[in-house]
Amino acid sequence: MEDSLLEIKKQTQAQNDLKMLGELIQEHQGQDVSVLDLRPFHIWTDFFIIATASSKTHMDGLERHIKEFCRERKIEMSGGSRKKSDDEWRLLDLGFAIIHLMNKRTREFYELERLWSQRPD
Repeated sequence: MEDSLLEIKKQTQAQNDLKMLGELIQEHQGQDVSVLDLRPFHIWTDFFIIATASSKTHMDGLERHIKEFCRERKIEMSGGSRKKSDDEWRLLDLGFAIIHLMNKRTREFYELERLWSQRPD
């Protein structure tokens, strides 16, 4: 029973952090912020947060704000940050969530929401 309560507390904290991260990205002008629940897929992460940035500078700023939030909340960035290209796509790995910051063209090309929208059988 104690293990179950601990797991519920972890899930609740992660979901609260996720909500706050989405709001943080929106506050800093991230566009079309989307949160995908990937738990039914039983893969390496539970959620994707996807947002569009208007420029490389905007993407840099969003990444900086996200990292500051993680430091303040003591969220360890499991895989750190990766760049497909400085101005196209940033990926921030928080373990329980992967944050995708993309420019508009790249987001439209990869269509991650459509790709991950089909539930497994």
